Amino acid sequence: MILRSTALRQGRRAVARPIRCLHSSATCLQQSQSLDPTSYSFSSRIQPPVDGDQVARDYQAFKHHQEVTNRIGSVVSPKYQPHTQLTQPPSPDDISLELLLASQSHLGHSTSLWNPANARYIFGVRQGVHIISLDQTASHLRRACAVVRGVAQRGGLILFVGTREGQERIVVKAAQLAGGCHLFDRWIPGSITNGAQILGRCRTKVVDENDKEIKGFEEQLEAKGALKPDLVVCLNPLENYVLLHECGLNNIPTIGVIDTDANPTWVTYPIPANDDSLRCINLIGGVLGRAAEAGMKSRLGQAS
Repeated sequence: MILRSTALRQGRRAVARPIRCLHSSATCLQQSQSLDPTSYSFSSRIQPPVDGDQVARDYQAFKHHQEVTNRIGSVVSPKYQPHTQLTQPPSPDDISLELLLASQSHLGHSTSLWNPANARYIFGVRQGVHIISLDQTASHLRRACAVVRGVAQRGGLILFVGTREGQERIVVKAAQLAGGCHLFDRWIPGSITNGAQILGRCRTKVVDENDKEIKGFEEQLEAKGALKPDLVVCLNPLENYVLLHECGLNNIPTIGVIDTDANPTWVTYPIPANDDSLRCINLIGGVLGRAAEAGMKSRLGQAS
């Protein structure tokens, strides 16, 4: 009896189960069909017409508020961009202690490597490293700019020398601004003292006051020999002692970047600065090139 009642109960449940599913699905279908289709329709709203006078008044109020609030707060100064020193070198009038400090011009060498002749250029010692006085650097750089400008204004030939790695673009840019010559390779000994033998095959030309070539002086130039620079700017004097010695023998003035381990008597116009920093060398070379460019423009302006 128990087994029979259990079997009947399970049979009733099995028969009633699909009927409930069909009933529930039919109910859902009936409810979904009873939804109002108008509820899904979107009504377009009509925008009111725009008043032109109100827009103009709002714009004027915005501009007035902007002018008033722009004067509030701090003034943002121009950012320091080192790459512009090569593309757009600063002029001698732009020399400042802040610019020299940002270019790492004040960093010297270890105190164990210093040259006692540079004692007047040293500001102090910081963690075993000599600190160069930026006042001395600025004053000597301005003096060198005056010399370069004077030579270029009188039509002199300026030679820019930088033989260290990374100084090629610096000397080329400075020579382009000055209208002079550049050297970024090894200096050939005797190029000045024995220039007739080493540079005898180099072509020379005669120019007028406007730097335009004059024809008809080829025979006279062959007997004249190689030209000598009127001023030499050396960015790394430690590696070019032979060049500086030849300039001294021929009474050619020189300008050089002198670090704390170099001898300032090697050059005529020393510039105490960090010769190991390309940023510092880039600044000095660009400023000297701008000074020569100003002198050359002044000469061409007087000629015309």
